[in-house]
Amino acid sequence: MSKAMTSLDIYEVEAFGAGLPFKGNPAAVVPLDRFLPDETLAAIAAANNLAETAFVVPSDIEGHYALRWFTPTVEVPLCGHATLATAFVIMTILRPHLPAVTFDTQSGLLAVTKAGDVLTLDFPSHGAEPAALPAGFAGALGAAPREFHRSGGFFMAVFETPADILALAPDFKALKASTPVAVIATAKATPDSGVDFVSRMFAPAQGIDEDPVTGSAHCSLAPFWAARLGRDRLEARQLSSRGGYLSVESQGSRVAISGQCRLYLEGRIHI
Repeated sequence: MSKAMTSLDIYEVEAFGAGLPFKGNPAAVVPLDRFLPDETLAAIAAANNLAETAFVVPSDIEGHYALRWFTPTVEVPLCGHATLATAFVIMTILRPHLPAVTFDTQSGLLAVTKAGDVLTLDFPSHGAEPAALPAGFAGALGAAPREFHRSGGFFMAVFETPADILALAPDFKALKASTPVAVIATAKATPDSGVDFVSRMFAPAQGIDEDPVTGSAHCSLAPFWAARLGRDRLEARQLSSRGGYLSVESQGSRVAISGQCRLYLEGRIHI
């Protein structure tokens, strides 16, 4: 006898893509009444095969939710673009009267506010400390950085120019063997680019060779570049093939990360 089928709503949202189709970072958002078993959540995320799938459960308090994020291979403690995407789904589709939402996560309480078509994350700030290059790292990344730091859950490789960032062609198998830590590559932007700094992010050990746009990386990038450039409010671009744009503000122990979202698809999962 076959088991009863369960159907779940699913939304795919392009986050930090300036509202344009096929830009930014796609995230799947699956609203639930309660969290399913971990193996089921992991299987759904693997089937979606996106950088992150977000699972969100409402609490008894209006505007408060529990939120978890899964890559195709692991659960992660913090994800910016999937948080933005989840807030977008709630505040434009499920509860459009809400001007703000708060998520209870592995990284504590995370608030998201909405002003027009711009959503703003309130995330923790991560300082950077100089670190030693792991063995084989420069060869695996494709170039030796000018500076190398550890910040939050990332390594940060600082290069001279955006052209250096664009030219990186990592050997992802070798990079995974070199370090289990996700890697941000970053540089100061050129004066005529309209942004202040650029980046790319590689996380082969987490099942993501290159992430299109990484909100959580800007918890490290915003305070780092704010200190270097002498301004708290900065514009950022992630130089992946899809590309993404973020506005950030370093606020001491917190970072405000703003961007736009676009609904790409909605449907039903049958399990």
